[in-house]
Amino acid sequence: MRSEPAKILPIHEARAGRAAEVARTILAGFDRHYRLFREAAREAKRLFERGDWAAMRELARARIAMYDRRVQEGVEAVLARFPEVDTDESLWPAIKLAYIPLLHDHRQPELAETFFNSVACQVLHRRYYRNEFIFWRPAVATEHLEGEEPAYRSYYPRKGGAGLRATLERIVGDFGFGLPFENLHRDLKSVVHALRAKFPRPSRARPSLQIQVLASPFFRNKAAYVVGKAMNGHVELPFAVPVLQNERRELYLDTLLTGQDELLVLFSFARAYFFVDMEVPAATVSFLRQLMPRKPRAEMYMTVGLHKQGKTVFYRDLHYHLNHSSDNFVTAPGIRGMVMLVFTLPSFLYVFKVIRDRFAPPKEIDRATVQQKYQLVKFHDRVGRLADTLEYSLVALPLDRFDPALLEELKREAASSIEIEGDRIVLKHVYIERRMQPLNLYVTEALQDRDEARLEHVLDEYGHAIKDLAGAGIFPGDMLLKNFGVTRHERVVFYDYDEISYMTDCNFRRIPLPRSWEDEMSAEPYYSIGPQDVFPEQFANFLVSDAHAREVFLRRHSDLMTPEYWQAQQARIRAGEQADVFPYPESMRFRR
Repeated sequence: MRSEPAKILPIHEARAGRAAEVARTILAGFDRHYRLFREAAREAKRLFERGDWAAMRELARARIAMYDRRVQEGVEAVLARFPEVDTDESLWPAIKLAYIPLLHDHRQPELAETFFNSVACQVLHRRYYRNEFIFWRPAVATEHLEGEEPAYRSYYPRKGGAGLRATLERIVGDFGFGLPFENLHRDLKSVVHALRAKFPRPSRARPSLQIQVLASPFFRNKAAYVVGKAMNGHVELPFAVPVLQNERRELYLDTLLTGQDELLVLFSFARAYFFVDMEVPAATVSFLRQLMPRKPRAEMYMTVGLHKQGKTVFYRDLHYHLNHSSDNFVTAPGIRGMVMLVFTLPSFLYVFKVIRDRFAPPKEIDRATVQQKYQLVKFHDRVGRLADTLEYSLVALPLDRFDPALLEELKREAASSIEIEGDRIVLKHVYIERRMQPLNLYVTEALQDRDEARLEHVLDEYGHAIKDLAGAGIFPGDMLLKNFGVTRHERVVFYDYDEISYMTDCNFRRIPLPRSWEDEMSAEPYYSIGPQDVFPEQFANFLVSDAHAREVFLRRHSDLMTPEYWQAQQARIRAGEQADVFPYPESMRFRR
């Protein structure tokens, strides 16, 4: 009787040892991934200083693909050394338990848990995973996690009589930009003037006056952003300062963005994936949430380039919200899409988009093409005008939370994309985006309310959205109002991607003059039309249907109706020029 435990114990010890080795292999794969992720942020700084914007775009695309490549490497490493884990599910709870102690002193434990989940899911090839296999909830707290260096630096303008301007000069110097400034004294004077205007009068410097600044700049496109907050007594002021280059490769401070609303526009869901060098991502995200408490934590992770972690946090938030709400999923407001079936949970800030099984005429694309278009957007610079999209497979949601009419439409229009299993509906493939008010509904409301100011603002935004996308090399294709949304900050963003294409793939033409009376009276076009041909002169006929709204739009953006505008944009793109797209109005920029 006593000999049996002696035989069993070595087997248990061997399995435990095997599980620990698998855990260490997975963590080694994650550590390699995060080393490369940080190196990309450092490379972004070097490219910014060289003014190599084409290489910066390439780096951004490469970093988006980085996570999936590292996960695949992790899967291959695990299966090469431990082939039995592919079939022996009973080992995975032990692997998870062995993984947790490895994270206690880790600087990125929440990211390492997500990486573990990604590897485990690919190795097991299962549709659903029990909680003992993966990290459904975080196992390691990150609230007070610190690295070798603090995530942010603190400065005290009153200390030693330094003064505000000298303190700001020190802040700029501590970032170690490798380029000279055009006129730093002038720029700091502008920052001080703008900063003082934000504090209520009468105001004076309190003993507690300090400025906290995140240790790494935020790099994106052609700008670096210094991000922090100023505190004077009970007043806290979040801020960001864009650092740009002139044509002589000298730096200058372009403006001062302050307050939560201006920072939310800068870090919007249509302008994510900044390059930031972070030893402890949780500390950076925590600091950003102090500046923008309304912004969901999931979007914070996507802001700093950690899109997979953002997806993980979002998925947890979704299920948490479902447990603490009782409303049903319903069809989203707006005109029904011919390609996507769109629904929403009214109490949740997002829409869910499922590809229809059949597309109504005149759509002549297939499911694979739609997915390719969304992939194009994922890897392209969104310049604040393309909604970021979360893509998921096999999402299980409670069946009783679906409005009967929506459920019937899903069964009728997207049967291949759903399965019903017991009390759950499984979405085989779904895109999730921030919910916005469709632009056509916004314009209709403004017209009904006779609110000329709102109408002029949003139609001007609509034109600038199209122009910003063109400058970034994107032709939206279907530019009807219904395919654009209005954010809570009244920014116009494009969100219908099934006809999107690169500007350089289009052939912008002027409509030929009719050759005869018969040409003029013909119901069909009397001229040849190639598959890539676009006739901007026709835009005015269908972009804005209401006559008054069309007049307002054309007052600001009639150049969009000419092929010459689009051809000029193509020429700039082919010449390698990158358009300046600022996340703030021209009127906010400092005078130079």
